[in-house]
Amino acid sequence: MKKMLVICLAACFVLALSAAAFDDMGKSTTVNGWAVDDKCGAKGANAAAEACTKKCLAAGAKLVIVTDGENKILQVQNPDALKGHEGHHVAVTGTVTADSIKIGSVKML
Repeated sequence: MKKMLVICLAACFVLALSAAAFDDMGKSTTVNGWAVDDKCGAKGANAAAEACTKKCLAAGAKLVIVTDGENKILQVQNPDALKGHEGHHVAVTGTVTADSIKIGSVKML
């Protein structure tokens, strides 16, 4: 009986830890930044680099968001959501993981 109680308590402890670890997953967040290519990254995070961003994306570079302030680079999981906003300063709302974002909506800044 004691073994069963210890096993149940251990299982509850493991489940509680995993629930705490995934608490922030799936929450929507708004991030302000520049929609640029991964080749230039933070260097391309300005209004003057729009043409260069579009050229690099056409050559196969990946679309990223460079956040305002920290200049953190977030890989865009669904680049079609930013169609027409390449090289622009935007506010994107979506699900952020460690180094990427899945965009739900975009607003020009």
